[in-house]
Amino acid sequence: MRPIAAIMSRGLPICGHDAAKLRPLRMSQTSRTTMSSSGRILSAHPYDINHSSTRRSFSAHDTSSTPDEASTHHAGEFVSHGRPPVTSFSPDELMVRDLCQQWADEELRPVVREMDEESRYLPGIIDGLFECGLMGMEIPEQYGGAGMNFTSALLAVEELSRVDPSVSILVDIHNTLTNNAVRFWGSKDLKDKWLPRLATDTVSSFALSEAGSGSDAFAMKTTATPSSDESSYTINGSKLWISNAEEAGVFLLFANANPEKGYRGITAFMVDSSTEGITVGKPESKLGLRASSTCPVTFEDVKVDSSEILGVVGEGYRYCISILNEGRIGIGAQQLGIAKGCLDVAMPYLMERKQFGTTIGNFQGMQHQYAQIATEIYAAELMVYNTARMKEQGLPFVKEASMTKLYSSQVAEKAASKSIEWLGGVGFTRDLLAEKFYRDCKVGSIYEGTSNMQLSTIAKIMQSETSSSRYK
Repeated sequence: MRPIAAIMSRGLPICGHDAAKLRPLRMSQTSRTTMSSSGRILSAHPYDINHSSTRRSFSAHDTSSTPDEASTHHAGEFVSHGRPPVTSFSPDELMVRDLCQQWADEELRPVVREMDEESRYLPGIIDGLFECGLMGMEIPEQYGGAGMNFTSALLAVEELSRVDPSVSILVDIHNTLTNNAVRFWGSKDLKDKWLPRLATDTVSSFALSEAGSGSDAFAMKTTATPSSDESSYTINGSKLWISNAEEAGVFLLFANANPEKGYRGITAFMVDSSTEGITVGKPESKLGLRASSTCPVTFEDVKVDSSEILGVVGEGYRYCISILNEGRIGIGAQQLGIAKGCLDVAMPYLMERKQFGTTIGNFQGMQHQYAQIATEIYAAELMVYNTARMKEQGLPFVKEASMTKLYSSQVAEKAASKSIEWLGGVGFTRDLLAEKFYRDCKVGSIYEGTSNMQLSTIAKIMQSETSSSRYK
């Protein structure tokens, strides 16, 4: 597979589209806003879920400005003086964002409702993600990946979330959890075996949670018993609430190889889903993210070669904590995309729906509401991408990652609720995506660490900072 960046640089097709057509999207702020306002073709029913709306108007770097102000810089491009804004993206990052927007609008949007109602991904969606290079964002080119950075992966998650968060969560888990775990701690043989597959054709699943170990993840009961010569392990146990389980070709599984040591016995394994003894149960019937499979997975006398161990025996707990800290930024990006998607649906309606002789968006009471939501979305966006840059720079980011997930999930819930109110009766129907965003966003305060767990993490770090005299 040709990496995204290489395809763009040569002007070759991406996802069946002419890459050259994506380049003009990087233009002045005024031109970008004009394009997003007039360049999108709306149907006779302009809020129909099968058509895109004025999406780009609601990005942090697309703020209102006069033509003279806008002409002094280019949105999303680095300025030549001083430090660039947090939401100033490189050409490669912008390319990823624009690619995802185009693919989501043209390929994903027409089937969102069908997938939600049938609780499954339609044929071609997952293949399309692989063909676009979106499943190997940070995997090096030598393994068939795109060789992009963490911020690029977040931009992909955000853009997909603006159309269907059920698809973005597959991309998020695959990239920020499994792929990065193999990149960071996998042996050379493990990388050679799995990274090419993860980049091109194999969906992964992160198998951690169990019935008795949710927030207390390390209370897991799944065991990995070593053979007499430790050349292989036999895994027994059951996992619960496992995302991507139905589609997965490989599980990043956490099991205790030495229960007597408690959490220090937890070990990570890459387990091929075709291995004998693995049973994927019936998908849960969920409130939201219905196209995404969430299943119980049982491991009964599953034999795994020791070469499939990720990193070191007994270090799985450390890898798990580390990778979930990154994953929380990914969930923040998903929740940010949901919040923006709500405005994508609601704002055109507010600007066209008339009552009492004027558009309802002109009433001051409405103006204050959507201005407030837009402000909170802007704050969430800054948190997501500032934390991403901290991670990329090797700075401590655990507290900020928890803050990002916590706040972004709150903003998404608020934006989803308000957008339904603004849309009135039609917002309460399934004619628009507002009600789906309302259902999809709720899990943002639950998975990859509940909001209460994020608050506890933030508080503990603040306490340690206080004891170190930072606040004295």
